[in-house]
Amino acid sequence: MNQLTRATLLGTIAQIAMVVAGHFVPAVANLFAIGGMGISALAGWAALKGQPASITAAAGSGALAGGISAAIGIAVSVALGDVPTSLLALGTGSSAVTGLIGGLIGRRRV
Repeated sequence: MNQLTRATLLGTIAQIAMVVAGHFVPAVANLFAIGGMGISALAGWAALKGQPASITAAAGSGALAGGISAAIGIAVSVALGDVPTSLLALGTGSSAVTGLIGGLIGRRRV
């Protein structure tokens, strides 16, 4: 399993854990936006962590890890009835951007 896949999988697990916890604990649900974007930034960072990569490769990998993990987490939250379907596009886009930033932070310059 490559680093991007591992980071995306771990980000997805964290996103799902957060939305399931938020389904039962309103205080966690109140943090969905900041928590989800934070998890995506970490997933983006983990996708590149110390690997040599160009800016475009780092940005793309980070955006993928952050966006995919968020999309799955948000879809679970929609299925649980906790957020509207319209949040899927906005939340995924926001999290892809934070994942991109994480990827840029995590890369080693080439």
